[in-house]
Amino acid sequence: MKIKRDKRVELLAPAGSFQSVVAAVNAGTDAVYMGGRRFGARAYADSAQAEGEDMVMEAIRYCHLFSVKLYMTVNILFKDDELKELFSYIKPYYEAGVDGLIMQDLGAVRRIRAMFPDLEVHASTQQTITSVAGARMAQRFGMTRAVLSRELSLQEIRKIHDESGMELEVFCHGAMCYSYSGACFMSSLLGGRSGNRGRCAGTCRLCFETAGQKGYYLSMKDMQTIELLPELIEAGAYSFKIEGRMKSPLYTAGVVSVYRKYLDLALDCIDRKQGAAKHGSMSGYRVAEEDLRTLREIFDRGGTSSYLKKHNGADMIALSEKKFRAVDQTVTDRIQAAYIDRNRTITVDAVMDMTVGAPAVLTLSDAAGRMVTAVSEDLVLPAEQRPVQATEVEARLRKTGGTAFTLGNVQVSVHGDAFYPVGKLNELRRTALAMYEEERMLGD
Repeated sequence: MKIKRDKRVELLAPAGSFQSVVAAVNAGTDAVYMGGRRFGARAYADSAQAEGEDMVMEAIRYCHLFSVKLYMTVNILFKDDELKELFSYIKPYYEAGVDGLIMQDLGAVRRIRAMFPDLEVHASTQQTITSVAGARMAQRFGMTRAVLSRELSLQEIRKIHDESGMELEVFCHGAMCYSYSGACFMSSLLGGRSGNRGRCAGTCRLCFETAGQKGYYLSMKDMQTIELLPELIEAGAYSFKIEGRMKSPLYTAGVVSVYRKYLDLALDCIDRKQGAAKHGSMSGYRVAEEDLRTLREIFDRGGTSSYLKKHNGADMIALSEKKFRAVDQTVTDRIQAAYIDRNRTITVDAVMDMTVGAPAVLTLSDAAGRMVTAVSEDLVLPAEQRPVQATEVEARLRKTGGTAFTLGNVQVSVHGDAFYPVGKLNELRRTALAMYEEERMLGD
């Protein structure tokens, strides 16, 4: 299946709650990944434990409203009896428009490809794809993207891209694993809590003792690749994945906002480099200290590292327990105000026509050419006392609070001494906005 992309790169944000979905969308992500109630490797995320309305369904609709993709994790190894439930579990998400599944189990992948042949399937990091052969195996099973292991170098990523031609997703920020990501059995062996089932106890983060010395010998520093984004793009990375489905909306919003800024800058620098036919260093790409500080304030495990330019090393381990320090409230308050407390909205224009003896007609349109028209079921009446004023109608139409929409230009035409009940006008506005939302979903 050939996948058409409308972007050169994709910023992919984690979400373990609906609040994190909203934070990621507000901060500028291109896509979100989250798990449903079952079959995901994050059993303690809110999305896996939610009661009542399915959080993923709500998230799909919200993301698509803002032209953001949503991928769902179905990345455990399945038991035989669980495979029987796979179709009925996936079908509602498929019908809701989920953009892809992130999977590990090849038997389950084969079933999904047979049942939903037009649904994207991405090879999860749980598959531990570290080579061209691993990517080609995923391709043979009909998967369209490989989520590469965090343990690869830039050269290895480039080799997989050049020799497999597969779309590649790389982790760009977040936790690192002492073992190969997705292939650690330490929690399962020592505590009976399987990481593959989303119940990892984080045993590697504990303090151990060797030769009479205590230390956090297995606790890796976190990955941070913000300064290497141009090189990752040129190595063939398409999707830049932020780790952290168990982390807070504040973390999600802060990290997404910083990486959004520098992915865009990296692409701009690459374009200018190619236009000038330059070689060598990436001119103009510099990460400001204040942005590095923002990343540190949001989450800090005692340092940063990655395998992109380094194979191994003791300095990749956070040996000592991180000393307590107060978080800079000015940084977190700024993120909270900019991306979490505010509601992102879509601006539409409105034209209202009210003619005595005819239905009220409300047309909504946007800059992309979408247009919907709602016509009232009842007629505009002649006024018995004071006729309605155009300014009053406009003020009523602009009351879109509680929705994802705001009105930009509003034109109201009132013909004759007209009267139209406020309740009916509100109903017409709600109908028109619902029609526009559906039109926007279909268009995207």
